Amino acid sequence: AGRKQRALARRKAFSLFVKAREVPDASRCPGGGEGVRWRCCRQAFEELPGIHRHVALHHSGDVGRQEGLDAEPAEAGGSPADGPAPAGRPEISWALPDTTRISRDDLTSKVGEVLLYYCYCEVKDPEKLCAWQKALCQHLHLTGKVRVASEGINGTVGGSKVATSLYIEVMLSQPLFKNILCQEDFKSSAGGAHCFPDLRVGVFKEIVPMGIDPKIVSYKETGIHLSPQEFHREVEQYLSQASQGQSDTILLDCRNFYESKIGQFQGCLAPDIRKFSYFPSYVDENLELFKDKRVLMYCTGGIRCERGSAYLRSKAVCREVYQLKGGIHKYLEEFPDGFYRGKLFVFDDRYAICSNEDIISACRYCGALWDQYKLCSSQHCRQLVLTCPSCCNKGLTACCPVCQEKELKVASRASAQTLKEECECTRRRPRVPIERISRRMLEAGK
Repeated sequence: AGRKQRALARRKAFSLFVKAREVPDASRCPGGGEGVRWRCCRQAFEELPGIHRHVALHHSGDVGRQEGLDAEPAEAGGSPADGPAPAGRPEISWALPDTTRISRDDLTSKVGEVLLYYCYCEVKDPEKLCAWQKALCQHLHLTGKVRVASEGINGTVGGSKVATSLYIEVMLSQPLFKNILCQEDFKSSAGGAHCFPDLRVGVFKEIVPMGIDPKIVSYKETGIHLSPQEFHREVEQYLSQASQGQSDTILLDCRNFYESKIGQFQGCLAPDIRKFSYFPSYVDENLELFKDKRVLMYCTGGIRCERGSAYLRSKAVCREVYQLKGGIHKYLEEFPDGFYRGKLFVFDDRYAICSNEDIISACRYCGALWDQYKLCSSQHCRQLVLTCPSCCNKGLTACCPVCQEKELKVASRASAQTLKEECECTRRRPRVPIERISRRMLEAGK
């Protein structure tokens, strides 16, 4: 009886919390757009599941305090909408889907897809979640990479369409992700298990490696999320104003240089960094660039913007920070011929997926238009190289002359010395570039 009373009290507190954030007249909400029904933490929500997920993720403690529930124990398997106690999120379910009625051919078919998703939430036992995730992927014959941490989960997995559909179904039924993760959080593209060499599931400090303790810069301090439609309108306005030299906005690509090289939004600022862990240093070295600016951020699937926008906001120099919800992946689903041109880089053996015919990059050797990556042919290097078929036929298959020379030495066995993983590409590239942009150019939005 006591547990039922506490559960009812939590549900009541949750409903009151959501009700308090309802917009009185959504149709007249300034800047909210049509359909906006709730506002919280500077974000607008059109549908009930959206505000529920937000409150469950960011305000469970507030809900508990509202009804004096902080001291109550959390019930195993309880919903975050019930207002979990500070002890943590619900217990992890070990459930695996029943595949006895599915033929092996259907489960292991090479015709399938690749899923990309993430979920920020409090994970009390990352090791347990990791073990379940590994068992689930093996059970469904999925390959890919999954990162688990106390701050949530981040994954990209490939398999048959039957397997990926079951994977999504089980993930959505996992009590740990209830009311936080939803169907639209999974981005899919044509592919399968063959897109990854194996399955790698592990526990890390961060689910996206930015190199800063999540307790110092939390995903809870993220920027304002914009839907693909809202982001499209913002970019359209930015490009229009920039062409007239009136823009106060920076369109910021949060990805690495080799990603933005083959595809990017028109008029963006794409930092020449090799790793996302360099992004904080890039912000620190270029603070003047962001002073008093509105920043529109984007990345592949949205996850790097969660922490990246939080870090930028922590510097308190921007007027406002916005980010593309669902990343380029979701944007291209709705605007395949929009303002993003070129290919979308992906972290599997496909290297890139496309939505339009534009080629914005060139062969490293001859300069011909080319955007299909290959690994550097030197076995001591893991850099990616853009080299067209004509140059490949000439033997130009390494990322730089240094690696080309190393490859020849190894092939001829002329040198028995140990060759380091260092080449012209990495040695000559600044770790953190400082943007040489004049105030006049900033004012012109270029």
